[in-house]
Amino acid sequence: MSTKEKVKKQIDEMDDQISVWGAKFESVKAETKARYKEKLAGMKSKRNEMKAKYDELADAKEDKWDEAKDVFSSASKSFKEGFNKLKSLFD
Repeated sequence: MSTKEKVKKQIDEMDDQISVWGAKFESVKAETKARYKEKLAGMKSKRNEMKAKYDELADAKEDKWDEAKDVFSSASKSFKEGFNKLKSLFD
């Protein structure tokens, strides 16, 4: 799987997680909603940054994708950390 395909898959997974957690927002207690909303906004921001970079490189050759691999890896890691923080609100 090329780097481009891996990044696209990560973005799709981020979209799926944002949708799931966005739906769960309605069931959160009022005092938790502000923190939940903040965490979800952070996740969306990371996803949007990653998607913008993906779109910027959409037609680039594979070597450019390899150069950007660290950027995507870092964004993905930040997204996962945000997801874990969001998840902790339910523990």
